[in-house]
Amino acid sequence: MHDANLTIHWHGLAQAAAPFSDGTPMASQWPIPPQYYFDYELRTPEGTAGTYFYHSHVDFQTSTATGPLIVDDPPDRRKPYPVDGDRVLHISELFYETDKEIVAGLRAAPFRWSGEAGGFLVNGDTISIYHVVDPGSSKLTVIEIDPGKWYRFRFIGAMALSYIAIAFEDHHDLEVIEVDGDYTKPYSTPLLQIGSGQRFSALFKAKTCEELRRTGMLDYYIQIEPRDRPSNVVSYAILRYRNTCGIGGNPYVSTTAVPSKRPINLPPTIDGFLDYKLEPLFPNNFPTADQVTRRVMVYAQQQVDSYVLWTDNNVSWVDTHPLPMQTSPNEPYLVALYKNASQYLPNYEASIANNGIDPRTKTYPAKLGEVIEIVFQQLGSRNRDKFWSGGLDTHPWHAHGSHIYDIGGGPGAFHPDVAERQLKGTHPIRRDTSMLFRYTRRVQENQPWGWRAWRLRVEDAGVWMIHCHTLQHMVMGMQTVWVFGDAHDIMKARFPDVSGYLEYEGSVNGNATHAPEVVHF
Repeated sequence: MHDANLTIHWHGLAQAAAPFSDGTPMASQWPIPPQYYFDYELRTPEGTAGTYFYHSHVDFQTSTATGPLIVDDPPDRRKPYPVDGDRVLHISELFYETDKEIVAGLRAAPFRWSGEAGGFLVNGDTISIYHVVDPGSSKLTVIEIDPGKWYRFRFIGAMALSYIAIAFEDHHDLEVIEVDGDYTKPYSTPLLQIGSGQRFSALFKAKTCEELRRTGMLDYYIQIEPRDRPSNVVSYAILRYRNTCGIGGNPYVSTTAVPSKRPINLPPTIDGFLDYKLEPLFPNNFPTADQVTRRVMVYAQQQVDSYVLWTDNNVSWVDTHPLPMQTSPNEPYLVALYKNASQYLPNYEASIANNGIDPRTKTYPAKLGEVIEIVFQQLGSRNRDKFWSGGLDTHPWHAHGSHIYDIGGGPGAFHPDVAERQLKGTHPIRRDTSMLFRYTRRVQENQPWGWRAWRLRVEDAGVWMIHCHTLQHMVMGMQTVWVFGDAHDIMKARFPDVSGYLEYEGSVNGNATHAPEVVHF
């Protein structure tokens, strides 16, 4: 970039083979300086075919520096779900302020909120409630298909803030076949709810010419609405049939206007959407309860004083913030480990005695081969103005590195017997992002309400972030850092190969005067 730092995170792909390429400035990589460039190394081993996306991991840049990333099935393998075509819906949001203005407000005292999204962009286009400088840029995306064909629709939740509901006008059957890069058995649903960071693929059967002639329409709206937000800005795209059926008249709608009346009546938030319903298409080595070595509780809570923070186990992990509650070294954690392992390598035994978190480094260490159950438990907010205490929100939790097994969630306080009873008879899928629902708006201060549970096989050594994927919450500290493996496992890349990664503007970055040093791990 010309005037800002940048990284790229390959959302959903484990970067264990390239330890400095996960794109997280607070965990694994110095940001790429302005007017520099950096060569990323991606590997997509067998079993990773699916829907992903890339985005910056610096401040609020994720909302704009983002795009789809599709990993195809191997050409010599039969696809599990053959279709006539693929269509991608990359869904993001439009805000009134710039990225820098939003971040400054979220970190200010007094706090200044970013505002709600002014529209949802599908593949970069929308008609917003905000004034636009160039009216010609205000339009609806058109997704073209042919009558009578089968399609794979890939939905990418690149939103910053909103949990959304999406559906197709007069098309009521989406068969989910992939979630977060893992194939599932088909599951039919009339709509999808998608959180920031989540991806779904669904089989879509296009109408036949006979069906289109009965309606006299070739255009159908795709409707998107936020859920669990104070405002309800509705956005649209257009599903357009190519006119191979000889339909006359005026079967099209305008791409520069929205409908005067909502064509779809979407329901309120469906709490626990698709929980316990999806099953893996292939065996996925799900760890049973007797294989779990330990459980880590992550208590998530908003804390409001002169600043507004989101904390996990009373820790707010941010890169720049004037509060003593902040935790992070002044450089990426992996870099800090290489420079001073004795100071930054977390104490595993101390963490076991402290709910999984090392009291000195505030990181979460784990040994390779462990099976950890991670439970995110939301608490009613703490506010210096007690009238506003007890607030709750909806959080899309995202894991870097290996995918996790999502074992469900529910209202109230987590109880292992209840969780195991709800899980009985189901076949959990692997994911990298799943929803912690709020279930209600407000409870008592510090009251546990709403939980989400994962199981994780600790297999990829490295420094990995697990965080809420709502960008505002990330900026406000709702992030955790996990250290998998011992020093030998983590720092397997040796000097001098790593030297260029250990300094800002290090030799692995290139610019107009010199090429980067490329290291293949």
